[in-house]
Amino acid sequence: MQKREYGDTGEMLSVIGFGGLVVSSVSTKQASDDVAWAVDHGINYFDVAPSYGNAQEMLGPALAPYRNDVFLACKTKYRDGKTAREDLENSLRLMQTDHFDLYQMHAMTSQADFDEATAPGGAIEVISKAQAEGLVRHIGFSAHSAEIAIKLMSQFHFDSILFPVNWVNYFESGFGPQIVDKAQAEGTARLALKGMASHQLANRSQRVREKCWYYPLEERELASLALRFTLSQPITAAIPPGDPELFRMAVEIGQDFQPITEEETNLLRDTAEGRAPLFELAHA
Repeated sequence: MQKREYGDTGEMLSVIGFGGLVVSSVSTKQASDDVAWAVDHGINYFDVAPSYGNAQEMLGPALAPYRNDVFLACKTKYRDGKTAREDLENSLRLMQTDHFDLYQMHAMTSQADFDEATAPGGAIEVISKAQAEGLVRHIGFSAHSAEIAIKLMSQFHFDSILFPVNWVNYFESGFGPQIVDKAQAEGTARLALKGMASHQLANRSQRVREKCWYYPLEERELASLALRFTLSQPITAAIPPGDPELFRMAVEIGQDFQPITEEETNLLRDTAEGRAPLFELAHA
């Protein structure tokens, strides 16, 4: 598996990451098998969050034999410092580790998220203190809003941002390129989501795949083009869908990665036309 540098840290991450949803609601043996398979295929970047069902309980023991050899990221949905600290400590316990390589504020979306997280005693201040204590090595956030992402990167230096880098978003709503540009200008590493997503579901309760709240790409040729499009952007790594079958497809695509061509990009642009993007710009 190809690896790329995480920012300017010298740390090298596999271009395909392991999303904790893969092992949510599976047996202990299946979780161990999934993690071992990923490691055997060159995956060294793992990402989890408390909101992913029982993923932490499953991933912690499964990852324990490999912990010293992987880059482990976690998240908190809380914006106030006190609860974020409690969330961090609980995640460390469940993940059976004494530190996270990356700790992120999860799904920063609204002005209220921004205001509370950046206020005195907010999540950023508390996570920074945890970094000084050695509980967190790098600080980041995930974003569902381009506007809030740009404001956050203007306010505080984050080591990385995790956000959708998706072909339909790029071509149908223009969501994504401005985040890449800002992150590059600030020296913030880019980690991608939704590379193998197609479009919104009309009803999220009627899912095509249980662990995907959107319509995922299941056809190998188009999935390969879409993921190669994501990996051809200036990013470090991409986290595929949490569906185990689609995750394994993504790993196989990643192992054979070749940059997308102009002709293939034009084909994706045509294919994206009329699809409902997962994320829109606020002013759109």
